[in-house]
Amino acid sequence: MPKHETPLLDQLESGPWPSFVSEIKRQSEFRHKNAEAMEKAGKPYQIPVDVCDDLLGVLEMSYNDGTTHWKHGGIVGVFGYGGGVIGRYCDQPEKFPGVAHFHTIRVNQPAGKYYTTEYLRKLCDLWDFRGSGLTNMHGSTGDIVFLGTRTEQLEEIFGTLTHEFEQDLGGSGSNLRTPACCLGESRCEWACYDTQELCYQLTMEYQDELHRPAFPYKFKFKFDGCPMGCVASIARSDMSFIGTWRDDIKIDQEAVAAYIGGELKPNAGAHEDDTPFDIQKEVIDLCPSQCMSLEDGKLVINNKECVRCMHCIRVMPRALRIGDDRGLSIFCGAKAPILDGAQMGSLLVPFIKAEPPYDEIKEIIENIWDWWMEEGKNRERLGELMKRQGLQKLLEVTGIKPVPQHVQEPRHNPYIFWKEEEVPGGWQRDINEYRKLHPR
Repeated sequence: MPKHETPLLDQLESGPWPSFVSEIKRQSEFRHKNAEAMEKAGKPYQIPVDVCDDLLGVLEMSYNDGTTHWKHGGIVGVFGYGGGVIGRYCDQPEKFPGVAHFHTIRVNQPAGKYYTTEYLRKLCDLWDFRGSGLTNMHGSTGDIVFLGTRTEQLEEIFGTLTHEFEQDLGGSGSNLRTPACCLGESRCEWACYDTQELCYQLTMEYQDELHRPAFPYKFKFKFDGCPMGCVASIARSDMSFIGTWRDDIKIDQEAVAAYIGGELKPNAGAHEDDTPFDIQKEVIDLCPSQCMSLEDGKLVINNKECVRCMHCIRVMPRALRIGDDRGLSIFCGAKAPILDGAQMGSLLVPFIKAEPPYDEIKEIIENIWDWWMEEGKNRERLGELMKRQGLQKLLEVTGIKPVPQHVQEPRHNPYIFWKEEEVPGGWQRDINEYRKLHPR
């Protein structure tokens, strides 16, 4: 018999989709079944066996009451770190003692999320022993998320992760959040730079910013190897690094003809049906910058107008390939709605080579941080500061010259304010020289 009746939660198991309620019940059953074996093995569960039962109970109560029964965890963490642990306590500890403490731990995922089975088993065994056994693989920032443990277990878990598993905690609070990247060149033929290497190098370079909160609010790096954006960095990160190229798309005209003739399947056969492929309708007319045309059976691309959306490459991967002069673009200011509404990243650097030791990229990052830490208000994301002070200010602090790609729309402000250093001769004028041109 379940410890708590959960009729509202049970409804979440009735649909056709996987249910988190079912997973919590499975873990509850697993803990109760294995509790005695863990005792005999000399490794008894370090938090209450019924933690999952009480988690379901408090969630059911929240659904009934229409309000949360979690309260802020305050300052809880591990020695020397200001982030990585999200404190969480239940405001009904007598009724649900199993979740009186239910802290979350963020673990820094490996670049590209590559794991061995052995390593995943070690993580799960540790979390079954010292936590609830419930995980998110992965959180929206990218971390491995351990859901639910007690305060006295935090240092033990941290010690095992760092000393035995050689794995660090991720970021939380007003600091650099755990950088995240796509698979990049390890598996993707369209990757324009080594996302895993850049992600790893910046993670190692900025350990202090990751673990010791000193920012006005959170700050996220995300790395997409190409404009396809498998990490969705342009919508989810304060600084987005998106792979691109600056030479021409390579065209195999024979393969183009094969797609038109039906010998090759568009979209690699992913949307296979009986409708013949129509290159005009499915590729050329869908080009956002209208830079493509079909002339005498050959595909023509005006590469100067191409915006690198990659739709044509995705539809005809055998016929079209990315260019050879590869690097990345940097976008700034994406965020979810908090103080202000959601916004996408704004282009800062149209093209930069991504080559070790990445000094140019680091200089841009640190100039932005200096400005944001000086001018940003409490809980103000970079995108909100950009909106408040303008893209022109961002260009000034990074030393980047304005280019047409920075223009999103015609300006609203009819006034132009010049700085003294921008005016030949500054503000000082020789009255005699002035009178030569403008006599009384």
